[in-house]
Amino acid sequence: MTKTSEFVKVILATTAAITLVACSNEPVETVDVETPEAVVEQVEVSNSLQFNPLDSMSPKSQREDALALPLQTVTLSTTDFEGTKRFYVDGMGMTLNGPFEVSAETKALQRALWAVPDDVDWTEYSLTRPSGKVQDRGAMSIRVLVLNKETPHVHASWDSRSYGGFSMGFPNMDNVKLDAKIRALGFTARNEHEIYEVPRLDGSMYEIQETIFDAPDYVHGVGITRVDMDALGAIDAETGLGGPGYSAQVVDDSVPVLAFYTDVLGLEIRRDSIFKSAGQDGAMSLPNGSEFRFAILAAKGYGPGGHMLFVDFKNVDGIEGNAPPRVPNRGIGMWSFPVKSLDTVMANAKTAGTNIVHEPALIDDPIHGKIRVATFLAPNEFLVEAFEKVES
Repeated sequence: MTKTSEFVKVILATTAAITLVACSNEPVETVDVETPEAVVEQVEVSNSLQFNPLDSMSPKSQREDALALPLQTVTLSTTDFEGTKRFYVDGMGMTLNGPFEVSAETKALQRALWAVPDDVDWTEYSLTRPSGKVQDRGAMSIRVLVLNKETPHVHASWDSRSYGGFSMGFPNMDNVKLDAKIRALGFTARNEHEIYEVPRLDGSMYEIQETIFDAPDYVHGVGITRVDMDALGAIDAETGLGGPGYSAQVVDDSVPVLAFYTDVLGLEIRRDSIFKSAGQDGAMSLPNGSEFRFAILAAKGYGPGGHMLFVDFKNVDGIEGNAPPRVPNRGIGMWSFPVKSLDTVMANAKTAGTNIVHEPALIDDPIHGKIRVATFLAPNEFLVEAFEKVES
């Protein structure tokens, strides 16, 4: 039996559905339904790649319009290396790479880029999914910084109202099976495995299977299957496991936060609505009656995979972070975006009055290779890295 999720606003009439697509930075209660013909015209602008015209995650623009490309790397700081391997490798089926040999010069530059205190050191690894593909792209990666000492956790608990980096999403082909696997490894979840329906843009419904797992360092790993719809990220065809396909944050004022990502990085708002939670029975296990703004941002011209989710509670209080949501505090502490022009990003940042942590620098990054990179603090103090490839 299906039930309503956190991510479905229950205002569906018998003859119409809410399309959860908007272009404004302001929250919207409802959005006019687009006809399938209008949606097809919207989707076909994105080069020769074919996107589902009934999927709200399909792009509204062309790839040549993009400045920042899809989110490529999420950085995770931890002292629980064994727990991290058990969840992401044994559970989610990712491949562990490293430890990387990092020169003293490179580490010193990383320390400056990320503003890491001198008394904190780390060993660097990455988690990847080499065989996973979405459209013409591979899966996102996770940079793992195994710290030499305990730093504060970004979150004090797994409570879904906690501000900061909330989750990474792991699309897969059978979430019922994944749910059983992760629980067998000793991990808990916000709630029981959930199955619910959401509307396509023509009002027809499709099924989602979802579990929000409690991963190490008070991070959430979201297992998610979209039945009869494109996956929300890269999936390995042989294992049926995928992701990360996206990452999410809980923020206390979404307007300036979203403006940073749209105005400085040039991302587009793909979906924007006010949702009413299913309460204690929902995947996030929120207080009954909770309402929140739910916005999805993505790179222009790109479909699912490498997108970002933002939750901003409206009628319940969020929970202040245990520490600023940034490296080297334990948990999700940085997003890294490849960009077409770092100079344009820098100009946008200065115009917007963005907190620039480090001006552009050349580095031989263990994960991204030879790059020119700069770092910023978003308005919620989350660390963001933008980089462009440098010819060898």
